Amino acid sequence: MIKINIFSLIFLLITSCNSADNIKQKPMKQTLITPPIAKKIPKKLEKHGDVRIDNYYWLRERKNPEVIKYLEDENAYYEAMTQETNELENTIFEELKSRIKQEDESVPYFENGYYYQTKYFKGKEYPAYYRRKGNLDAKEELIVDVNHLAQGHNYYHLTGLEISPDNKIAAYGEDTVSRRKYTLKFKDLTTGKYLKDEIKNTTGHAVWANDNQTVFYTRKDPETLRAYRI
Repeated sequence: MIKINIFSLIFLLITSCNSADNIKQKPMKQTLITPPIAKKIPKKLEKHGDVRIDNYYWLRERKNPEVIKYLEDENAYYEAMTQETNELENTIFEELKSRIKQEDESVPYFENGYYYQTKYFKGKEYPAYYRRKGNLDAKEELIVDVNHLAQGHNYYHLTGLEISPDNKIAAYGEDTVSRRKYTLKFKDLTTGKYLKDEIKNTTGHAVWANDNQTVFYTRKDPETLRAYRI
């Protein structure tokens, strides 16, 4: 026989009444928004004697207008279904931003005759890279300001900053489409000018040879985005 605590029963009754009142006061909004449904196009895939059917293989076609249209519909559906939380999202986003130290800098480290340091500035989204020759009291020299390079791009990521052995040229990887397909670029640190040389479709990292003119890098497969060749 199950024993029921009288106080627990009273609490449950009160809670139920309050919940019912809340439902009456704030009725749930009915939505007539219909989610997009991707069509099925069966594709037979066979490997090592095993056969499987992928109904959505066609969604891999990034330049297919139907794929783009489907993704746009998915985004529109998401926006419509979450519009009531926009204010809360903005509040949380601003709170997260307020907890991030906007003005910051890394601890300097020494390499090949120079002290290197990364700095962030208030109101700026990206870092700037600096160096000082010989000691920390030397004149500060700007290597690259990522905020400047990112201008005009909806997305920008710089990676793999490497200085040539003679300290005259900076190599770095640049991604402006958010697919980790980096273009290697170069800057002449003696003149401050960016060079025309560039190497597309890489992992974004390069290793200098001792002649200060040669770099080793890894190429990416354009379809799978996997590194496959040095």
